Amino acid sequence: MYGGHFPPFGHAGVVAAPPLSFFDAEDREISIRLYGDGPVDDEYEALVEMYLDYDPSHRSLGLPPRSESAIRRWQDVLLAGHCVLAWHENELVGQAALVETGEDECELIVFLHQDYHGAGIGTRLMEALLSYARDQGISRVWLLVERDNRPAVNLYTDVGFIVSEDAGPDVEMAVAIDPVPA
Repeated sequence: MYGGHFPPFGHAGVVAAPPLSFFDAEDREISIRLYGDGPVDDEYEALVEMYLDYDPSHRSLGLPPRSESAIRRWQDVLLAGHCVLAWHENELVGQAALVETGEDECELIVFLHQDYHGAGIGTRLMEALLSYARDQGISRVWLLVERDNRPAVNLYTDVGFIVSEDAGPDVEMAVAIDPVPA
């Protein structure tokens, strides 16, 4: 039903679990950190603010929600799982989260503020989250994506996801994550 292989640590292009820093394609220093370890006192409010400023034309599958109250309810669900955040200086620019859906299995969401698209941040954010997932013993990660969202499908394919279910306007993609070597 699903396959894919997330390469073990040490392979080219694979990053370590957070925290980590790198320079994006626009030469901005980006840091990726676990939620709760960011450079500002109130990361929750930074998340809400990022999504309130999110361009509605970049929404996918009805996400992120548009109203502040809906954003807060959505974040309460996401933050109950595993969450990593991308920061440019003290500005939150991206979020990737895993929500448990079964034993050792999670659904992934990833959003990057529109001002930071196309600079390689989304790839690094997802790689860091998958590395963290591996450290947590998660063995399968899946997501839904709109079939015609080619940039997102390409991003997910680049980090190891393959199509696991293909029906209707949305595609389910999944990646199997090898356990941490002993």
